[in-house]
Amino acid sequence: MKSPAGSEATEARSRNPRFDVPSVMRLTELADIVVPFAIRVACELRIADELADGPRTVDEIARSVGADPRALLRLLRALTARGIFTEVEPGLFGHTALSEPLRDDHPLSMREAYPLIPADIQAWSRFDVSVRTGGSAFEHVHGQGYWEHMAERPEEAHRFDGTQRAATRLELRTILPAYDGWATIGSLVDAGGGNGAFLAGILRRFRDTHGTLLDLPHVVAGADEVLRAAGVRDRCTVVGGSFFDEIPQGADAYLLKRVLYHWDDDHARTLLSNLRSAMRPDSRLLLLEPVAEPGDELNAGKLYDLILLTMAGGGLRSLEEIEALLDKSGLRLARVVRTMMFPMMEIVPR
Repeated sequence: MKSPAGSEATEARSRNPRFDVPSVMRLTELADIVVPFAIRVACELRIADELADGPRTVDEIARSVGADPRALLRLLRALTARGIFTEVEPGLFGHTALSEPLRDDHPLSMREAYPLIPADIQAWSRFDVSVRTGGSAFEHVHGQGYWEHMAERPEEAHRFDGTQRAATRLELRTILPAYDGWATIGSLVDAGGGNGAFLAGILRRFRDTHGTLLDLPHVVAGADEVLRAAGVRDRCTVVGGSFFDEIPQGADAYLLKRVLYHWDDDHARTLLSNLRSAMRPDSRLLLLEPVAEPGDELNAGKLYDLILLTMAGGGLRSLEEIEALLDKSGLRLARVVRTMMFPMMEIVPR
């Protein structure tokens, strides 16, 4: 039997790899670890903030941020080669479209999104363990789970919270406009909502909504400041506890944002069953998280999946796998709302 034409072409490429220099150069760019670390150091030093009023010399920037001028010049020139900052004239640097979001005062500031957390970097250095075993490289390296580690180290937890604040700013801009049901929600429980940044964004936009933030006590410890800064503290109740124990009853809607994929099927079913028990017959659950999808298309979910695998040993599920969990928890998927980030699933009692 003859092989299909596509298979023959694939076999031919395998036997005779192409002499393709552009592809090798592209692979070199993708495999680079220098630029990601350079970006993180630029964020750590707040270099983008130093250029807010216009281009400055490397000596001026070095004095302001406490850096060695020659080393800083090398850092900046490496970043300009990737379009992050620009060298206006020798030794004089300014902003580009890629460096502007690294400013603290940018409306979609990503400065906190790229921290230097040694424990994370050490875990990534043993990413091979996760691929070989399917378990958490973080736990392999540090001897404890990611969340236990963060609970014991407030400084690292603060940096992690910063990554979530940066992600939340982007999620609010892309997800809120995509769903037409926010204005109909009078009471909303954000289960596993961290320090309340996402919930605060919803409450600021929809002033007739009352929120309840539920997360572990050490996680919600900083929520008061976040909610007050957003001007919504009077419309939000903060509950320190575990969603595996008890969830506030009878809200119009419940929210799980990037939570379910951290847990194996047994824990996920327990969480969903607890939510179902808390819901009224007319309540809805809004599940926001990436979904595992086949094919070559780049989406945030495929990268999130590797972060989960490395740090927590969790992973994304397909839509079919999510529906199976829902069915076993007395819930059903009513609709999927596509957003620029990842899907929102509207779920109702079965």
